[in-house]
Amino acid sequence: MYSNWTIQQQRLPSTTRGYELTRRTPFLGAKDSESNPDQVFHLIEGIINEDLLHPLAANLHKLPFESRKDAQFIFSSVFRFRPASASTKSDPVALGWVVNQRPQVLLELCRGYDHKESATAAGSVLREVLKHEGACKVILYDDGDQPGSSVNGVQAIDRDRPQSGTGVFWKFFDWIDRGSFEVSADAFTTFREILTKQKEVVPHYLRVNFDLFCSKYNTVLVQSSSYVTKRQSIKLLGEILLDRSNYSVMTEYVASGEHLKICMNLLRDDRKMVQYEGFHVFKVFVANPNKSIPVQRILIMNKDKLLNFLSHFLEDRTDDEQFIDEREFLIKQIRNMPASPVPPQGSPAVRPPDAKPNLRYDVRQGERREARGRDESLDEHMHLLLSSLDDDNG
Repeated sequence: MYSNWTIQQQRLPSTTRGYELTRRTPFLGAKDSESNPDQVFHLIEGIINEDLLHPLAANLHKLPFESRKDAQFIFSSVFRFRPASASTKSDPVALGWVVNQRPQVLLELCRGYDHKESATAAGSVLREVLKHEGACKVILYDDGDQPGSSVNGVQAIDRDRPQSGTGVFWKFFDWIDRGSFEVSADAFTTFREILTKQKEVVPHYLRVNFDLFCSKYNTVLVQSSSYVTKRQSIKLLGEILLDRSNYSVMTEYVASGEHLKICMNLLRDDRKMVQYEGFHVFKVFVANPNKSIPVQRILIMNKDKLLNFLSHFLEDRTDDEQFIDEREFLIKQIRNMPASPVPPQGSPAVRPPDAKPNLRYDVRQGERREARGRDESLDEHMHLLLSSLDDDNG
């Protein structure tokens, strides 16, 4: 029935669009009424045929408060619906049509953050659809009229082409940093969902767009003048770096001396929670067994200052045993550093503990290659950090 994602059923008369949408809303499953699957199916066919989702998303901010709540309910219900015969692993009907034929619907929902009136409703819908890989791809790979942009549907995406930085995903940085409190908070929550939920999509995207992403993230978010934005962004950065699926991104990030300088400045921030979140990024630089020459040089030049600083760092966290253990571990690692930088041994990347023995990770290309020569193993110290992350999440 859905050849090329085109609905073949009879179209609803255009003059009855608003009336039909309002009159049939209860069929979507309101609390005080039971939905009829056949009626819901035909209603969604009509919504798709009339392309009602796009104008609803684009004009969400113009609706009165109660109407925005109704619109949010309609979006959520439409994007959840699957026919009884459909596999639970398949995309819901309307969402499948949107990501393949009308991605502008999701892009307009993102632009709901341009207005404080629509931020909450749009964000709620976005976070629900971000459970689906296709929706995440549409947002990440929007690049206007550029070749390989998601504006032509997920099938047209070129995953290996670096982004220009003008797509809707890159607008999240400004929505978070410059928006009102309501907009900023909701946009950050959605931003985090985009970067953490789809493990098969995000790591490759970050590798291809590594320089642009890190530049934006460090300058706009990590160094934001907003305490809330700064703290949340540092915490999210730590989560991204210590996520096993982002392993090659992490090794490239901690090879940068400039990134280390930013992190060391966070340790000196006036606010203790910023210091604490910064510590969890700093520890990855120090624990890396294959530190780059620039990173080694900075740590060695500041060795005495760092040892003195860390010995008194956040001394009031006496009940945080894990933090105390990690702080002592870092002190030991810095104290044992050589007098001058030593070229990293072998590949700059080390194998994650759960990687297959006959494979190794190529950081620059983000690919798995067959290992030649001796098998590489993860240094005990980095293994400890990654294991502690698993314990925290478990």
